[in-house]
Amino acid sequence: MKARYIRVSTANQKTERQLQKSYPDEKLYIDIISGAIPFKEREKGKELIRDIEKGNIDYINVHSIDRLGRNLFDILATLELLNDKKITLKVDNLGIESLVNKKPNSAFKLIISVMANIAEMERETLLERQREGIKIAVAKGVYKGRLKGSVETNEQVLEKYKEIVKFLNKGQSLRNTAKLCNVSLGTVQKVKKVLGS
Repeated sequence: MKARYIRVSTANQKTERQLQKSYPDEKLYIDIISGAIPFKEREKGKELIRDIEKGNIDYINVHSIDRLGRNLFDILATLELLNDKKITLKVDNLGIESLVNKKPNSAFKLIISVMANIAEMERETLLERQREGIKIAVAKGVYKGRLKGSVETNEQVLEKYKEIVKFLNKGQSLRNTAKLCNVSLGTVQKVKKVLGS
């Protein structure tokens, strides 16, 4: 059976672009989660892996390789898992499959490594631009961060950091949660304190 894996970062993002090349006989797995979260830790990622292990899925389509992950290590780990299970992965925007006659396609691995590296570099560049923008705004006096003395309610903190709450509730360590959510350890500690109060 064929499957299509779709990932969007937030609930207000649309999935139409990733569904353009879908087929009626595909089983859909749609995750609403950050690409920084490893594939095997995502709700629908885990469900897809379970269905593969049961022998229900033998072919997976994704719109682009960054749907599987935002870092090269995670993407290659997922590809290794699929190759071990003899699952063919097709990346729509590249028009290439991971297996040819059930054997790893060396051209696929090379192209995917390059694409995954580019995706990782783009994310780093975006974060660096954001940090630079904040520094410039602070220097100009346009951005001052949170007003001194302003206090967020516990509800506002939990609403603002839903992803951190989710990982802490799943038993992730403070450091892992900070890394997965791309926030400081102090922010995670603040959320944990609110959860414990």
